[in-house]
Amino acid sequence: MLLSSHNILLLGSLLLFVSIISSKTSFRFGIPALILFLIVGMVAGSDGLGGIYFNDPKIAEFLGVVALTFILFSGGLDTKWESVKPVLKSGISLSTIGVLITAAVVGIFSSYFLNISLKEGLLLGAIVSSTDAAAVFSILRSRNIGLKGNVRPLLELESGSNDPMAYFLTVSFTFLVQNPDASIVSLVPKFLIGMGLGTACGYIFGKLMIYITNKIKLDIEGLYPVLILSMVFFTFSFTNFIGGNGFLAIYIAAIILGSSNFIHKKSLMKFYDGQAWLMQIIMFLTLGLLVFPSQIVPFIGKGVLLAVVLIFVARPIAVFIALARANLRWRKKLFISWVGLRGAVPIVFAIYPLIAGIENAHMIFNLVFFISVSSVLVQGTMLPVVAKWLKVSVPEKLKRKFPLDIEIKDDLKAELLELDIPADSPIAGKAVVELDLPRSALIVLIHRDGKYLTVRGDTVIEGNDHLLIMADTKDVVKDIYACFQLRL
Repeated sequence: MLLSSHNILLLGSLLLFVSIISSKTSFRFGIPALILFLIVGMVAGSDGLGGIYFNDPKIAEFLGVVALTFILFSGGLDTKWESVKPVLKSGISLSTIGVLITAAVVGIFSSYFLNISLKEGLLLGAIVSSTDAAAVFSILRSRNIGLKGNVRPLLELESGSNDPMAYFLTVSFTFLVQNPDASIVSLVPKFLIGMGLGTACGYIFGKLMIYITNKIKLDIEGLYPVLILSMVFFTFSFTNFIGGNGFLAIYIAAIILGSSNFIHKKSLMKFYDGQAWLMQIIMFLTLGLLVFPSQIVPFIGKGVLLAVVLIFVARPIAVFIALARANLRWRKKLFISWVGLRGAVPIVFAIYPLIAGIENAHMIFNLVFFISVSSVLVQGTMLPVVAKWLKVSVPEKLKRKFPLDIEIKDDLKAELLELDIPADSPIAGKAVVELDLPRSALIVLIHRDGKYLTVRGDTVIEGNDHLLIMADTKDVVKDIYACFQLRL
């Protein structure tokens, strides 16, 4: 079936609906929802039951760039500067040195194993050198995995910031393969200029987004998402136009915007979170339609070995070298090594050699597709087990039990706590008014026997209660624990 203006909306809406419904199954079994989106696209494609013929790398590349822009912007909005600041050096090291080492190890092995030139091997390594934040955190959320210390902010920062480096390496090695006389040394100035301009543009346009959004005072609230969208695409395209890294600029601008106060912040962040999911679904469906499963079969054996090298050799080496000076125990470093999931980004980057017409482009694309899917399936499904085995996950009693969307004003430094009251607690049997709670703390809800109870002064605390407490500042957290005779 050929796509046309008459059936594209019908087919597109059906594929979106099937993908969203299938995500419920993925959450239940711990498989990343994005993989099922990809499978839906493959089933609907030329080799699948749907028979939809799609073989246009340029359209797929365009949709991929647009989708990555949304995803990076949404990820940056959710990344708080306060949380990533302590791990900034480690995150930058992982997203630069780590990516470079991963590309080098995979590239050198691929050149020898696949009997291709070193530059083509390094191109393949560059394509699979970045991790996928969407795949990682969809599993962490679906399986309710909490991580100790700064592991989560570090993974968040790395996943959001390593795509620009991988993009630069992919474009650069594509150029080198096309121009055999060009030198790798010539890439150094381009790298410095691209990253420098990307950082500068991201900072400048991030500040401009805050200023314009707060000062423009639009009469129609629905235009604010459109306003920010225009600034997002301008930031990306302008940065690329002057020779900078547009993906880096978008991510930095989003972090600056998300860490500041601006009008309609909560609603805008939710809007772009939804848009990011929409773009992820569209991107994976498109890539699923683009790939021909029958062409991947001959590369399965080679793909398995390359995936093993990437997961068990290249990624661990890159992480341990990049984090050599970080104050992290080996267990956390090993877990970070395991959370090197590849997803849609490498598959999108694998389209660049196809567009450039490189000789082994189809082989590279099929291998990257297989490696990415294998990485997410193997590492993704084992993520909860590995986190528990390495003892980096938060104990079950500390995980949130209140499925509530409680918004705290951005200008407040409020804190939400959840406390379990032991059955033999001396607090059991006392009314709330009898507790010596700090004045700045408030018990919001009680979860008891599967029900949620509102709290009054005469409400009696019972053993096995689960409390949701709001504190004005983090400074009173210790006092709250002392009040309930619990250890922090």
